Amino acid sequence: MNRALVIGAGFGGIAAALRLRAKGYQVHLVDRCERPGGRAQVFEREGFRHDAGPTVLTAPFLFEELFELFGERLSDHIELMPLKPWYRFEYRDGTRFDYGGSLEETLAEIERINPADVDGYRALLEHSRAIFDVGFKQLSDQPFHQFGTMLRQIPNLARLGAWRTVWQLVCKHLESDHLRQAFSIQPLLVGGNPFDTTSIYALIHFLERAYGVHFARGGTGALVDSLSDLMKRQGISLEPGSTVTGMATRAGRIHEVEIDGQRVEPVDLVVSNADPVHLYRNVLKQSDIKLSARLKTRHADRSMGLFVMYFGTRRQYPDVAHHTIWLGPRYEALLKDIFHNKRLAEDFSIYLHRPTASDPSFAPAGCDSFYALVPVPNGQAGIDWASAGPALKARVIEALDQSILPGLKQNICADFEMTPDDFEHDYLSPDGAGFSIAPHFRQSAWFRFHNRAEGPANLYLVGAGTHPGAGVPGVLSSAKLVDRLIEPYTESLSQPVARAVAS
Repeated sequence: MNRALVIGAGFGGIAAALRLRAKGYQVHLVDRCERPGGRAQVFEREGFRHDAGPTVLTAPFLFEELFELFGERLSDHIELMPLKPWYRFEYRDGTRFDYGGSLEETLAEIERINPADVDGYRALLEHSRAIFDVGFKQLSDQPFHQFGTMLRQIPNLARLGAWRTVWQLVCKHLESDHLRQAFSIQPLLVGGNPFDTTSIYALIHFLERAYGVHFARGGTGALVDSLSDLMKRQGISLEPGSTVTGMATRAGRIHEVEIDGQRVEPVDLVVSNADPVHLYRNVLKQSDIKLSARLKTRHADRSMGLFVMYFGTRRQYPDVAHHTIWLGPRYEALLKDIFHNKRLAEDFSIYLHRPTASDPSFAPAGCDSFYALVPVPNGQAGIDWASAGPALKARVIEALDQSILPGLKQNICADFEMTPDDFEHDYLSPDGAGFSIAPHFRQSAWFRFHNRAEGPANLYLVGAGTHPGAGVPGVLSSAKLVDRLIEPYTESLSQPVARAVAS
């Protein structure tokens, strides 16, 4: 009796499957997509390759731990390349800010833009370190399913100024509007508005400084392939192209999982990497769900949506960095339109990914591979993407052609796009949200969907919608947290038993 089923082969699901296998469970992993990786799919068009999902890799030790569980080394299977700069910021007035590398290099860039902000940046970095020491080192893999855990953190939250937003924290230390924008965008990497997101998420800034920003040679898809091979070597079975559609419970525990509405699989333990809103709304019976989860599902505030345009170019752009943040004319007002007004504005900002800056294999010789990611309202805005999508795509191409990709209109090729509608269909992400629920204070820690499910006793949650949150380090940490909650399987146990964890 040691059958564990994992729903969803994103990084959270893969990490959970490997950790369960290391505990002695028989693990079956079911995923809706045709290849593992969740949103880290790989698209290929006319010789151009694109990572569809996360491309910013930090905290590589979280990947290393998964291989070490089985006496292997990550470096024997994949190369993680440190990037420099980590990000390049391009502003409408022509200002450029390269962020990354050593602290001295960052301070030199800050001094070039606004010398008065050098000391302020040092203070911001120190504050981010203090948040990191608590929020990441101490709490990212700790369970928050008991409210007492949250209460015990109140002194830390007060000391760290958690009531401030990320934007307020950055403005406290920096004067330059350009630098304020650059050092407040981190919440957008996990689906949050820096004007709403608690400053606890400013720990991302020091997380990048502590471990650097990396790119896997061959892309994030190659990293997924390495993890998939590790799962195969350890006997984890993978069922791609299948969707978990229901669960049957008995005596408060799941005993069968329905797949594709056609067959059932007996289980002793389930870990879900699906979006919690989808899980609680569409997979479990409402009678099997606690009131807390029903309320969270009903009132969940989703992250923004994403419009992602993938394309190749028949020429190369060697002056364009691997990661570029192209900022439009508005910042706060644009984010208000996206998150609050649910309005698709004429203007936009872009995260531009050029993997060929680090790995030429992503494109044919003499060409470049790109994707342009534009934060947009989620599906609650009711946007008709069949018409809005082509119009936005034309505006993005025009903007890039007139700025950092001159001649793009004549050289673009093999282009296609994804909208929030695709995120909802392909990944079962409610309202096409790009990062599950938004990282507000009232949707963080105990207030977020719990890792120990608010439902059947043998159900656990990993991924972006549960604690500690979205982003690659977050979802990997959620699997590490669930690892702490689940008892290792031994033959002496009639069925797996979750151990009580002090919280």
